Amino acid sequence: MPRQFFVGGNFKMNGSVKTIKEIIDNLNTAKIDPKTEVVIAPPSLYLLLTRDHLREGLEVAAQNVYDKPNGAFTGEISVDQLKDSNITWTLIGHSERRVILQEDDSFVARKTQAALDGGLGVILCIGESLEQREANKTIDVVTSQLKAISDRVKDWSKIVIAYEPIWAIGTGKVATTEQAQEVHAAIRKWLASTISQETSDSTRVIYGGSVSEKNCKDLAKQQDIDGFLVGGASLKPAFIDIINSRL
Repeated sequence: MPRQFFVGGNFKMNGSVKTIKEIIDNLNTAKIDPKTEVVIAPPSLYLLLTRDHLREGLEVAAQNVYDKPNGAFTGEISVDQLKDSNITWTLIGHSERRVILQEDDSFVARKTQAALDGGLGVILCIGESLEQREANKTIDVVTSQLKAISDRVKDWSKIVIAYEPIWAIGTGKVATTEQAQEVHAAIRKWLASTISQETSDSTRVIYGGSVSEKNCKDLAKQQDIDGFLVGGASLKPAFIDIINSRL
């Protein structure tokens, strides 16, 4: 069975009530490829607003979740709170959290396990720095990040892997089509050898890193690229073009 194309929009720490309503109105009225699964991740303050106004069939993700149940964890959001608010997905492991907030592979794995155990879908972000790429360590880095997850998680059916080379996020630089496909194929090979062939065949591996309406169609044609995690462009009307990149 073919993997369903998946496009996520990560708003990061951007937006206001006004601008997020405008984005939602655009998504609600646009002609969107019915074969593409669409999930948007606004800042946590706007999760309920987004879920209340976004049309049925489009889903909402948190940008982060904590690995513990409700309790004395100031500033965090629990899996149960997201579920209670009808938020069905969460991003985990975005490089901005790994680098700026020093979230290590173990913490990312614990959060992934907690989210999955609670019934959320997980957009799991992995990727290498420019220094690691230039040292030819890309595959070692991303498979090490994945191994931390596999040490805790056996069922990958609700995980979407987002490969985002750190050097391409928000920089305007984008991995070439060949570079992206090469890493995606290596990820799929790792899934087959480490988890199972079935997991390799069914798990969606999406690309992120300066995805735009200009480069999305070429990337979407690649055998192992199953969609996109879109940053800045998800705040613009061009997000619709990216969602429809396989039309």
